Amino acid sequence: MRSLSARGFTLIEVLVALVIVAVGMSAVMGALTSSANTMNFLKDETFAQWVALNKIATVRTSGQQPASGNTDGDIDFGGRSWHWRQEVVTTDLPGVLRIDVKVRPKEVKADNDSGWTTTVSGIYGNAVGVGNGTLPTWGQQSPLNAPPGTGANGTASGGKPVIGSNGAQGSGGIMGTPVTPAPTDPGLGSPGDGQPDPNNPQQPP
Repeated sequence: MRSLSARGFTLIEVLVALVIVAVGMSAVMGALTSSANTMNFLKDETFAQWVALNKIATVRTSGQQPASGNTDGDIDFGGRSWHWRQEVVTTDLPGVLRIDVKVRPKEVKADNDSGWTTTVSGIYGNAVGVGNGTLPTWGQQSPLNAPPGTGANGTASGGKPVIGSNGAQGSGGIMGTPVTPAPTDPGLGSPGDGQPDPNNPQQPP
C-alpha cells in the first residue's frame, strides 16, 4: 500500500492551487493599479492647483484691474502642458472682483463646463498696490519718536552729537541717556571742583 506522502498531487489539486494564486495575484495587482492611479491623480491635482494659484497671483500683483469676462490659454508647467480658463465676475462690494481659474491637462478634450482637474477662486481689490521691490529691514528698530541718547559705547544713529557713558562722542540715538562732560577747571585737583587732589600731594595747590 502506497503512503499518503508519496502519493503526490493530482491534476485537480494543482489546478485549484493555480486558481487560488491567480485570484490573489489579481487582487494585489488591482490594489497596486488603484494606488498608482491615485498617485497620478493627486500629482495632476497638485500641479493644476499650482498653475491656477500662479495665475491668480499674477493678476493680483500686476496692478491692473482685470476685465470682467472669460479668458483662456495654455501653459507649460511641471513638464506638462495645461489648459486654463479664467472667469472674472463682479461682487456686491464695490471695487472687489472674484477670479475663478479652472485648469486641466491640455490633452484632455472636454467642453468649458466639464473635464477640469481643479478650480481655484481668488479675490482682486482695487486697494492692492504694485510692489516696489524694496525688502524690509527685519530686526531693526525705528528711531522715530525715540528720545535722543547713546548706547554704552557712545555710538548710535540719529539725534544730535552727545557724549556717551564711556566719554566717547556719539551721534545720538535711541539707547542710553545723554551724558555731558564735567566742566574743566584750571586747578590741578579733580576736574570741576578747584581743590587739590588728595591722592597726589606732589601737585602744588
